[in-house]
Formats: sequence, structure tokens, C-alpha cells
Amino acid sequence: QVQLVESGGGLVQPGGSLRLSCAASGIIFSAYRLGWYRQAPGKQRELVATITSRGSTMYAHSVKDRFTISRDNAKNTVYLQMNSLKPEDTAVYYCNAHEGIFDAWGQGTLVTVSS
Repeated sequence: QVQLVESGGGLVQPGGSLRLSCAASGIIFSAYRLGWYRQAPGKQRELVATITSRGSTMYAHSVKDRFTISRDNAKNTVYLQMNSLKPEDTAVYYCNAHEGIFDAWGQGTLVTVSS
């Protein structure tokens, strides 16, 4: 059974940092493209960042140069380091694992950026 479990969300002040983690089980982790998505209240889910099995990364324009996605295949974990956070980064952040027709999602972790 595939499981993706996010952690690391919380309340942070503007300009602060958080690191999200997503631990995976039930898949051959190293073979999958991994991603972080987010959904703000009243908005559609949007892509934040992805990292391929080879380590190539892609970022949404709104987070480029502030967020960093990385993966540790030995720990079956993908991370999202978020720096210089803004109020508009407030959202539920979801972890995704994708390969071919296979798609798995975590339950999400809430990030609130507010003073």
C-alpha cells in the first residue's frame, strides 16, 4: 500500500523559513518523479516544485529562488525548503509521487504565513 506522509507545516512570520518533509512507503521511491503542490483557500491546487528520479528540478515562477526541493532516496523522503516566506505562500502543501499512469498524494500539511 502506497503512503505519502507530509510533515513540517505550521505558522511562520513573513520572511521566515520552514522545511517540509514527505516520507514515502510502498513504492520504489528512487524511480518516481516527486513533487510538491499547494492549495490556498478558494483556489485550485497548483504546482510548486518537482524533482525527477535523476535529480532534475523545476519550480513555479512564484517560488523560484526562495524554495528548494530535494530528495533522499536512502530515506525515501522528499523535502521542500521554503525561505523568505510570504503571506501568499499560505496554503495546504501536498506531496506527490508520479510515474507513468501512477499518481499518489499525501494528506497535506498546512503552512500559514502571518504576523
